[in-house]
Amino acid sequence: MTASYRRWAVVVTWAAVVVAALMAFALVMSIVFLVWADRDTRDAAYGYLALVLWVAIAAGVPVLIAVTIAARNMRRRVREWSRAGNTPS
Repeated sequence: MTASYRRWAVVVTWAAVVVAALMAFALVMSIVFLVWADRDTRDAAYGYLALVLWVAIAAGVPVLIAVTIAARNMRRRVREWSRAGNTPS
């Protein structure tokens, strides 16, 4: 187990956290855009922005799943390797 692999495990874990945070932010903003669009007919374009965000969220779900699975597997391998009594190289 190299130091580079352990470093990448941390990077991939943080990538999953960042993608999840961006998706949560997009969900909140889409709700805000819908409220704004419903409030006034002149702001109807916000409803379309909400739809664009929903498409982005739908496209991001497979990415989030893939990155989360990769991070989990990498972290598990690092943890098992260190439990086996190996020293960092």
